[in-house]
Amino acid sequence: MSTQHFFLSSAASALPERLLEAFSGIKPLSADALQAGLADLSAAQSLVWLSSADAQWPLALRQILQARPDVRVVLLSGVPEPAEGLRALNDGARGYTHAYGVPALLQEVALVIEHGGLWVGPDLLQRLVGSTTAALATQQAVSKAQLPAAAAPSADPNAWTLLSAREAQVARAVSAGRSNKEVAAKMFISERTVKAHLGAIFEKLGVRDRLQLVLRLSASPEPAPNPAEEPKP
Repeated sequence: MSTQHFFLSSAASALPERLLEAFSGIKPLSADALQAGLADLSAAQSLVWLSSADAQWPLALRQILQARPDVRVVLLSGVPEPAEGLRALNDGARGYTHAYGVPALLQEVALVIEHGGLWVGPDLLQRLVGSTTAALATQQAVSKAQLPAAAAPSADPNAWTLLSAREAQVARAVSAGRSNKEVAAKMFISERTVKAHLGAIFEKLGVRDRLQLVLRLSASPEPAPNPAEEPKP
């Protein structure tokens, strides 16, 4: 069964044109009658889009997830801020993105979330990566200090060595916060090819989304490029 999309807004708000273009069957969900509207949500197939322009979005997010914990929620922001994105994710949202993203990007966000991943913008992604890698480095340093050298655990395989040269190019671009469309334009390939490469990358590295991918790669030092292995457009 396909995902049913909802847009939560005040009764007077019209559905954003970009959401209508991205998801032709999207339905309005009135914030003024939220409890009644929750009865229309099928937890496994529903994705609710919230707007941070509504000052009450934190309350609405909590109400949705308290009533239907399995419903997936994305917060749309006209001016994305890392602090706001972190709050949304901490409160249970599955995604945080620009309210004025093109329809293709919104569809990409939905696809990632439908497959169990998270979606965050490039600024928030880098902030999460920075704080997480710093915490991991501290934890690893403490662990090594507490273990004798002979008992030190072996490191995980370097993630970069598991990827082909072409996959590494895609992974590098995605880690920089580029969308599939931007990666395709940069590498002179189709978006379908980018998706195929990402699928292979996720499988090889055992990750589900871009955030997990960046965290996995950030924990592995990237080897020096070999000009003989550099892929051509």
